[in-house]
Amino acid sequence: MTKVTLISSNDRGASPKERPPSLYEKRHQIYPKLAHGKFRVVKWVVMAATLGVYYLIPWLRWPRGEGVPDQAVLADFDGEKFYFFFLEIWPQEIYFLGGLLILSALGLFLVTSLLGRVWCGYTCPQTVWTDLYIWVERAFEGDRAARMRLDKAPMSFNKAWRKLGKHAVWLLIAFATGGAFILYWHDAPTIARTFFTGEAPLTAYFFAGILTFTTYMLAGTMREQVCTYLCPWPRIQGALTDEHALNVTYRYDRGEPRAPHRKGESWEGRGDCIDCNQCVQVCPMGIDIRDGAQLECIHCALCIDACDDMMRKIGRPTGLIAYDSDTAVATRAAGGKPVYHLLRTRTVLYTILIALIGSLMLWGYTAKSSYEFNVLKDRSPPYIQLSDGRVRNGYTLKLVNKKAESRSVSVAVTGIEGAEFEIVGVGPAAPGQVLTLTTEPYGVNRFRMLVTIPAGQDEHRKLLSVVITDTDTGERLDADAAFILGGK
Repeated sequence: MTKVTLISSNDRGASPKERPPSLYEKRHQIYPKLAHGKFRVVKWVVMAATLGVYYLIPWLRWPRGEGVPDQAVLADFDGEKFYFFFLEIWPQEIYFLGGLLILSALGLFLVTSLLGRVWCGYTCPQTVWTDLYIWVERAFEGDRAARMRLDKAPMSFNKAWRKLGKHAVWLLIAFATGGAFILYWHDAPTIARTFFTGEAPLTAYFFAGILTFTTYMLAGTMREQVCTYLCPWPRIQGALTDEHALNVTYRYDRGEPRAPHRKGESWEGRGDCIDCNQCVQVCPMGIDIRDGAQLECIHCALCIDACDDMMRKIGRPTGLIAYDSDTAVATRAAGGKPVYHLLRTRTVLYTILIALIGSLMLWGYTAKSSYEFNVLKDRSPPYIQLSDGRVRNGYTLKLVNKKAESRSVSVAVTGIEGAEFEIVGVGPAAPGQVLTLTTEPYGVNRFRMLVTIPAGQDEHRKLLSVVITDTDTGERLDADAAFILGGK
């Protein structure tokens, strides 16, 4: 990346020493060292689990019936439905997805108020894929010291094949990431076959390419810049955490004053930090946790593993860097005993909101009808007067069957005395009678209905009600519609 210096028209003739300083600094390459410890193990497990979920879930099958996709998780745009195992979300029920997003946000707020940026350190996609890319980089180029030596060395066959091999595997991972993404929007076995024969939709190639490019760039070359400059979450989290949250913290009350330590020297009058910089060397963001809370820190806790390992080697207690709160550190520094407050106003509020919204969504989903039913009145002509004085209005019945099997419903018209109706293609019904319709599985069925009422009505407008009843389950829905008689 080329260093850029901004020069105004008045500064072009000035000497370099007199020009204003550059507003841009070239990125410094970070070489994180491999950490060993419990948090590194947790990160390996989380990385394997999250990547497994992302790559494998589209291949899970879930039987739904004939003519319906049997993919467990699928956003079926052609069928206008979203499937998530036993959940089926129709376009009219998009508010459920909105509710899930709200619950996810509140859950993230709650976790942040308790454990700081633990999402960033373990489950954020940028963190997960960057961890994977660093693992590949380490496999080809070695650990921190070896990578630094390789980058400084002149070009050679050894350097070339290691660099090319690393980038080739990175591209394969990026392509697998983009390819897996499109599986969530199409039937996975079908799109996987047609993608390589050139028969897949153009959108599949477009989004697979976009995800391939962004994965390679963000996880391979930009890395910590994404977290520092592109992601808004470091700034948002400042409003969600407080001095009682458990953050990855350097316990200065125990570590200061820091200084190198030789074997046999006394620990009196000094802190436990020996200034070994192991916490800095393992940090994927390249920061020093001992400088306090920083925007760049993603709370991956690898510095805890590095510090604990060093403390064990020099015979000091572990936990010099640990999950701790600002108030606890300050209390210990003042000679007191810290008290941790997990139950605070914000954590209680987030928990109540999660429980309330979750309960409302659960009630709404369990209580929702398996039918959607609408009556749409003809606008032109608004009514027809027959030769015998009776008045007729036309309607369209729209029935949405949300089940995977055909269903029969009875249709009745109420609200206007003496009203008779006819469903085109099915037959007429006298006043008080019903007609039976068959709806297709997962179908949107439309029927033409004509309603006729006797002559001699004085009102200009009446209200009728159309009632449908499932002949097997007894589930009943009704919809009102206007009936126009003419006149003023």
